[in-house]
Amino acid sequence: MQSPVNNQQAHPYRSHSCGALNQDHVGQEVRLSGWVHRKRDHGGVLFVDLRDHYGLTQIVADSDSSALSVLEGLRVESVVTIEGVVKARSESTVNPNLSTGAIEVYARGATVLSAAAELPMPVAGEQEYPEDIRLRYRFLDLRRETLHANIVKRTQVISAMRRKMEDIGFTEYSTPILTASSPEGARDFLVPSRIHAGKFYALPQAPQQYKQLLMVAGFDRYFQIAPCFRDEDPRADRLPGEFYQLDLEMSFVTQEEVWETMEPVIGGIFEKFADGRAVTPIGSFPRIAYDDAILKYGSDKPDLRNPLIISDVSHHFTTSGFGLFEKIVGTGGVVRAIPAPSTADKSRKFFDEMNEWARGEGYAGLGYVTRKGGEFGGPIAKNHGAEGMEKLYAELGLGADDGLFFAAGKAGDAAKLAGAARTRCGQLLGLIDENKFELCWIVDFPFYEEGEEPGSIDFAHNPFSMPQGGLEALTDGRDPLSIKAFQYDLVCNGYEIASGSIRNQHPDLMVKAFERVGLSQADVEERFGGLYRAFQYGAPPHGGMAAGVDRIVMLICGAQNLREISLFPMNQRAEDLLMGAPSPAMLKQLRELHIRVIEQPKA
Repeated sequence: MQSPVNNQQAHPYRSHSCGALNQDHVGQEVRLSGWVHRKRDHGGVLFVDLRDHYGLTQIVADSDSSALSVLEGLRVESVVTIEGVVKARSESTVNPNLSTGAIEVYARGATVLSAAAELPMPVAGEQEYPEDIRLRYRFLDLRRETLHANIVKRTQVISAMRRKMEDIGFTEYSTPILTASSPEGARDFLVPSRIHAGKFYALPQAPQQYKQLLMVAGFDRYFQIAPCFRDEDPRADRLPGEFYQLDLEMSFVTQEEVWETMEPVIGGIFEKFADGRAVTPIGSFPRIAYDDAILKYGSDKPDLRNPLIISDVSHHFTTSGFGLFEKIVGTGGVVRAIPAPSTADKSRKFFDEMNEWARGEGYAGLGYVTRKGGEFGGPIAKNHGAEGMEKLYAELGLGADDGLFFAAGKAGDAAKLAGAARTRCGQLLGLIDENKFELCWIVDFPFYEEGEEPGSIDFAHNPFSMPQGGLEALTDGRDPLSIKAFQYDLVCNGYEIASGSIRNQHPDLMVKAFERVGLSQADVEERFGGLYRAFQYGAPPHGGMAAGVDRIVMLICGAQNLREISLFPMNQRAEDLLMGAPSPAMLKQLRELHIRVIEQPKA
């Protein structure tokens, strides 16, 4: 990390940062300010590690120094100014892991700028600590080395994104934060209007409609590091409340042009911050159809570092001695197979534990076949027969020491179980290369999906996407669930990191698309009036995407949770423990907003 070097001794706090000094400064009088990171008392000689944003410098104070008495009584994390002389460390005490490891500063004087109270959590070291304490004292947590470095890396990633977008002709525009509700698939955060009693603004789930309006307005290439707000339940790869995305839109483009434009941007970001890890070469991101992804990987966000491929083997069990699978296939279900390569040395316990894991996930179980030296084992193999198993293994290209897991049931359930089993099996067998970023495009998403009510349908993804086949696809009587969209996701290591589409810019097609999910033209005009009106006055073909800044940074930093790359996140209950939000509003505020709080009945 670059650190400023001032060298102006008149400065009251520092002539150098704590990461700037080296052997070239030996003999110089310096002034440093920072936090007392660690203290080590060696009987009359006190060693202090002084830390600031830029690094760490070892300070030495002995009985000849007036600094000794000042530093001895201080707790760690107190803020001090040290005046002293730079000295070279002896060869045996050089610390090669520090930029300042070849020197130390002999303290001649010390001034306490702010004494620290007893700490509620340690700063030095990376030990685990309860999350509620870490979030309540986030300002201390942010001093810890890994989290501090992650936040710095986040700013560097965002800065690199901006430069790359500007270099290819995009211009950053800021869209409104107070807006109208939009169907982005999650609950809105509503903001009551003081001026318009009984009406509400919504915080944007995404700048979707605004960026499309920018294309209609003729701005051609828009981008924004956009804050988005969704009232969703939290999970490891999604923070409650807010997140940030690299939002972009382009006019007069096909989806192939969007991919070709953004691969160098996103791929280039991973390459820049890979730190030696391999990245899928730009220009060769695989393009996988949604249906193929669900079949082969059991997920529309596959981790391609995992070499295991799921296969549909239903046709092997239409007639079988294994009655359960025969019954499932005969009643419209499917059987999916997940290979477990080179598991001859695994005990029966390995396979049984995978079965118990599946039951713990809410499934009926995970069938399996063992094989060692060509000999099949397990009830499925016994009942299906050796000849049938040989045919199955030959078709899948499996060897004499490879096991096999089975997920059976309705197609959707079997796909989910097979996908989860593929991931778990790959992890347990050590098949996933942690030093790679494997990126791919998932394309040809379904336009509609089954709705919550029997017989109803809903949009599968972005309702503003263009259906493949255009208006004809919506009016020629075909099954709406068979319609595909010009919709695509970018996936890395099992995480969706971007989503986008070519947009529907025709007002009549827009109305027809919403009619299929039960909304009338009047509904469309009321809910999306701005966009609908804009399409009446000449809208160019346009498309774009939004890349999740938080998830990209999480992957680059190797973090397991978005809270490890975010400055002031909420907890799993969507509470800001540091600032005390959410909190009750004052009665005066509620009156101004024309709101009355209805108390919930006590349990």
